[in-house]
Amino acid sequence: MTITNSTPQRALRGHLPQRPTPRAAATAEHHARLAAHLTPRDRWLARMLFEHKVCTTHQLVELAWPTIRAANHRLRDLYCWRVVDRFQPFVSSGTAPMHYVLDVAGAVALAYEDGLAPKDLGYRHEAAIGIAHSLRLAHSVGVNGFFTALVARSRVPASVCQLTAWWSELRCARHWGDIVRPDAYGRWREGSDEVEFFLEFDFGTESLSKLASKLSGYEKLAATTGIATPVLVWLPTARRETTARRALATALAALDRPALVPLATSAADLISTASDDTPATERWLPVPGPDPREPGRLRLAHLARLWPHPPTPPTTPTHAPALSTTGRAELAPPPPLPPLQPTYRIRR
Repeated sequence: MTITNSTPQRALRGHLPQRPTPRAAATAEHHARLAAHLTPRDRWLARMLFEHKVCTTHQLVELAWPTIRAANHRLRDLYCWRVVDRFQPFVSSGTAPMHYVLDVAGAVALAYEDGLAPKDLGYRHEAAIGIAHSLRLAHSVGVNGFFTALVARSRVPASVCQLTAWWSELRCARHWGDIVRPDAYGRWREGSDEVEFFLEFDFGTESLSKLASKLSGYEKLAATTGIATPVLVWLPTARRETTARRALATALAALDRPALVPLATSAADLISTASDDTPATERWLPVPGPDPREPGRLRLAHLARLWPHPPTPPTTPTHAPALSTTGRAELAPPPPLPPLQPTYRIRR
């Protein structure tokens, strides 16, 4: 009898046991001592995690650090200080990246910085870390990755590109949820071109008929506000994009005023010939309405030339945060780009 083992050894490897990292207790004394250690970038990161819920290590590097080594050093400090918390989702092979969420000390610092009591912020650590078990975790990380790639493109030295706005799904729902619920809202500038957009991030799990049915809500929103905001649909593969475009074109033609819903699609697996492969490159293909036009794949900012409309920033609170009917503070959205880090000169 021959004994065989078809299971590769690499599939039998588990995570190496790790010693728990000591963490500070979230006491009043700890919060007071923390004031001397948090940089403007640390405080900005707390706001970003409050707004967007979860980011991986790679996404945080794209947002605010030059290297993953520098990020890991600082994130370890923030983790020990209870500014951020972290977890690793289960994956069947390999190791998932570390995922970061806002922790208690970060929420307390954020609340007092805005003159709020921590309870008015609506933050609960159980809910923040509970995203580790959410069925929408991969979708949330995917949406955030779309925008962190644009932030990374904005941070390139001498870049003429900038992500000037990034709103989360929850913020969009609070403002437009009675009509539409986009996955995010953004505004992108490249040179003299600037375009604002709603993002529909398709993960391949939603029926295309349901995706196409959302266009009527965007038509209603445009008619109500008088602003025709482009809708960008991001799909996982070029094959699904081809199928989705047929469903979207049919739904668009069925609208009373299809011109109110400028629409373009792209796929994650498209190979770009440009030096970078971010959502800013020539990868967006407009969906034609009753009068078909095929301008080809366009850069994100060049969609503004196809649909000329000056971006109008939505109303954002410019005063002290107000409390909503649910008791949660409505904070202003954080700027997508981190604050400039101070530079120090070493005396010789």
